[in-house]
Amino acid sequence: MSGNPLKLIVGLGNPGPQHDSNRHNAGVIFLHHLCKSYGGQLRGESKFYGEFGNITIDGHEVKLLFPTTFMNNSGKSVAAVCNFYKIDPAAMLVAYDEIDFDVGIARFKEGGGHGGHNGIRDIINALGGYRDFYRLRIGVGHPGHKSMVSNHVLSDPSRSEAEAIMANIEDAIRVIPKAVDGDWEAAMLSLHSE
Repeated sequence: MSGNPLKLIVGLGNPGPQHDSNRHNAGVIFLHHLCKSYGGQLRGESKFYGEFGNITIDGHEVKLLFPTTFMNNSGKSVAAVCNFYKIDPAAMLVAYDEIDFDVGIARFKEGGGHGGHNGIRDIINALGGYRDFYRLRIGVGHPGHKSMVSNHVLSDPSRSEAEAIMANIEDAIRVIPKAVDGDWEAAMLSLHSE
């Protein structure tokens, strides 16, 4: 499956040091490590309601965004960047925590619904219902009951879980050049067989 080369990578999470290591911040943890891997830097940008930066991957310039609006209002930040730079959301990857995957599983996906994830829901709403952007879903496990999900995602994983999540993030960073090139079949195959 060939697809769109990436112009924008978004990492979802909540701002503030109390949330830095939360399961819900898996997306922005990925973004920070990706940025560091390519010698980039994220800086606060008020017009984008978030932290913003640029990196170059195999000759492609890619914009990076961490919406600092809190998870449930991520769409405002994403829409601001897409509108300002005239980026088609079809050329965007959003990384986030996925409770429907066990820890140790990460998957790329193209399009689909929000699956109950409030950050993804808000981005779809802010993009006028558009949902065919790429996603990187990083497994954080399910606590077992719906009533426990909020506490689960807003707390830190155990040390072994954190190590497994970080291994997923490193695997995803390794295959990101394929995704940036638009070779989604190769990117998916590489990540999903890790």
